[in-house]
Amino acid sequence: MTTIRLPIFPLNTVLFPGLVLPLNIFEQRYRALMRDLQEIPEDAPRRFGVVAIRDGREVAPTAVGMPDPTARAAAGPAAGFGPDPMRAFHTVGCVADATSIRERSGDGEEADGDGERDGGDGYEVLATGTTRFRLLSVDASGPYLVGEVEELAEDGGEGAGALASGVLRAFRAYQKQLAGARERTLAGGQELPDEPSVVSYLVAAATVLDTPTRQRLLQAPDTATRLAEELRILRRETALIGRLPSVPAADLTRVPTSPN
Repeated sequence: MTTIRLPIFPLNTVLFPGLVLPLNIFEQRYRALMRDLQEIPEDAPRRFGVVAIRDGREVAPTAVGMPDPTARAAAGPAAGFGPDPMRAFHTVGCVADATSIRERSGDGEEADGDGERDGGDGYEVLATGTTRFRLLSVDASGPYLVGEVEELAEDGGEGAGALASGVLRAFRAYQKQLAGARERTLAGGQELPDEPSVVSYLVAAATVLDTPTRQRLLQAPDTATRLAEELRILRRETALIGRLPSVPAADLTRVPTSPN
């Protein structure tokens, strides 16, 4: 088993391969990470690992879970994640490549005890998910968390092609039902991919799902298993939406609650 070390960025959401992740960075630990990534040449991958934070009920009382966005961020690389950060995270995550890191100028707020500004300096980052990994251990000795990870290959599984076609049909029906429940017009002519693994990740990201369900899809053993689960989910959700007069605030279930 070959392992590598990656900076770890915990979020209250799941990143899938091929999907774009915008980040607004202001915590000290993640500013330090972005400064180090900026030292890597632009033509080389600036990689870090995104892991989803387990629900607050599943981890230590000090864990972030659903953070208060108005609270002052705690200091330290593992702050908010309890004495054992591994217990606070789902162990299958996604490698992210920071394709754009733009520094934001400070607004004159006072520096904290470490000489870092508590709220002004920061970064606007665009990252793209690349490959899945399994988190094996977490090192909290530096300015930010670093994990030992094993990258996971994508296995197609049996019948992935046929399942992908079925999922695309079910996804279009789901989109129509959801648009009707929201009294919105569905944009026509949308081009959707047909490569099974790409379909599986796109549908997982585009369907209104909670974090545990997204996580189960991310860690599916192969593409065919993920697609089969999505087909069940889409059929169930489409039927459910059809019985409702409207879907109020459905987008709220997709908003990440990470302070970054």
